[in-house]
Amino acid sequence: MKEETRLFDILDNYCEKWPDQNVALAKKENGVWVKYSPKQYQEISRNLAYALIELGIQPQDKIAIISSNRPEWNMLDMAIQQIGAIIVPIYPTISKEDYLFILNNCEAKMVILEGIAVMNKIEEILPNTPNLKLIYTMSDRQKYPFFQQLLELGETHHHPEELEQRRNNVKTGNCATIIYTSGTTGVPKGVMLSHSNLLGQLRGIQHTPAKWSKTAFSFLPICHAYERVLVYMYQLLGMSVYYAESLATIADNMKEIHPTMMTAVPRVLEKMYEKIVQNGNKMKGLSGYIFRWAVKLTERYKIDPDERSSFYNLKIKIADKLVYSKIREQLGAENFDIIVSGAASISQKVAGFFSAIKMPVYEGYGMTETSPVICVSDNSKGGREVGTVGRALPGIELKINEQGEIICRGHNVMLGYYKNEELTKEIIDKDGWLHTGDMGYIDDRGRLFITGRLKNLFKTSMGKYINPQVIEEKFSESKFIENIVVFGEGQKFAAALIVPNFAYIKTWFAQQNKMNFNLKQNNKQNKLDFTTKEECIKMKEVKDAISKEVKNYNTFFGETEQIKKFELVADDWTIENGIMTPTLKVKRKVVQQRYKNLIDSMFE
Repeated sequence: MKEETRLFDILDNYCEKWPDQNVALAKKENGVWVKYSPKQYQEISRNLAYALIELGIQPQDKIAIISSNRPEWNMLDMAIQQIGAIIVPIYPTISKEDYLFILNNCEAKMVILEGIAVMNKIEEILPNTPNLKLIYTMSDRQKYPFFQQLLELGETHHHPEELEQRRNNVKTGNCATIIYTSGTTGVPKGVMLSHSNLLGQLRGIQHTPAKWSKTAFSFLPICHAYERVLVYMYQLLGMSVYYAESLATIADNMKEIHPTMMTAVPRVLEKMYEKIVQNGNKMKGLSGYIFRWAVKLTERYKIDPDERSSFYNLKIKIADKLVYSKIREQLGAENFDIIVSGAASISQKVAGFFSAIKMPVYEGYGMTETSPVICVSDNSKGGREVGTVGRALPGIELKINEQGEIICRGHNVMLGYYKNEELTKEIIDKDGWLHTGDMGYIDDRGRLFITGRLKNLFKTSMGKYINPQVIEEKFSESKFIENIVVFGEGQKFAAALIVPNFAYIKTWFAQQNKMNFNLKQNNKQNKLDFTTKEECIKMKEVKDAISKEVKNYNTFFGETEQIKKFELVADDWTIENGIMTPTLKVKRKVVQQRYKNLIDSMFE
């Protein structure tokens, strides 16, 4: 086997090294898991490459894929790379205005899309996308040619000599993909990443999973650099990749496939934790007492075994036999290796819980412009600890500049922003250091700690700087709070918009017998409940409960950082309505614009 110098070399080596692997890629369709072996994956990718050549796609042409996670995504990715074209992955949830900008900015010649909603958006902008010549859909929509027809075109029109020539012409430093940042602010920017950029990441992270870990579960968007690199790593290590049907089916799918590894964002893990605890708290008698004792035990869990006493380890062992093993069984994670968490910081409570129940959490840090990983937890002494994102990957220089900003240099730094040299020079200085825009510090063991975002810092009218991210992360530990954004630029104090955790409030209401509420719908007495979220945020009991939470969490901060006023918001903050990024981070500026009047009212 040759060393991988282009991303499509991963697939060739997969087939050579693990020829007997039954499942390389899988996705559930119509209630049945459809599975592809490495050989099938390789053959389909080759035929797709033939089809693209037949259609006249040239090296450096841009092909956009707008689709959720599915094996066809990977097959197209490998096919596009082999012919020297450039894949442009796009989220299926963005606006038609963003589609128009991205497709024109990258000059996409072809788009392959999934879903009627996406198809309708593309059709609306089609008259204004002069470079877009070819549209294919993943399934038959009775309107455009579709994936199966593209595959059949390649099966009947082979171009082996041209394909081999094109493969040989692809060099490791060539641009492999342009990924447009979803971003929390501004117009999308096209990040150009080379084969070398992404392969350098794989060399740095491939030793973290255990050799016995062979079943990966994927539900984060593969069009995001974070999940995409991990999926490449799974293939590099000969693992099977199973794609979730949707976010709503994560629990059911896990029970079916029994994964040994997966990636997540903190919000997903928090939701899993909350559901486990809520279900366990319904248990009565001795079983309920043991469950609550076992969960409480995880709050003191230390990742470093040297920091755990023998007596504590004994209690963990007992708790594992009585409780944790049953939780893993319910999750379909009986034999589990790693959860990789990224995109935001994770709380001690949640990370400690999953690590204690033998689903250890490894944190990573980076950005699309860094391919995307800069640092990640590892298995070395002190290499994994809650609060730190680990050490820099081999070959990456890391330091904190005079402004307290994290900067890095190395094989992971992007080629630049597509058609935007000015912005590229703003983020990569003349010495090759990429400026992340994040603040942090490096301890004496070389571990990086993230403390906030430079642009998010604001100064009150009293001249005090406030880091809203730290406040938001702490307040998000409250069971009553789903999302929170802190404001106060130029004001006398800090205030917040809060989206309550309505699901938890429903549960909390069920436990309240002492409160009196008159339901207009059925005129029942002595029952606390709500039928709409708008109704919920107006209830005195809800406001009082969250006021109590705010008062409690304010004690963790100094006087100038404390939340003096807050307003509750009934809206869902989602990817679809543009408030959340695909990795479930709140777009602060979007919130600020959408709720301007409400925010202003808190400072009047």
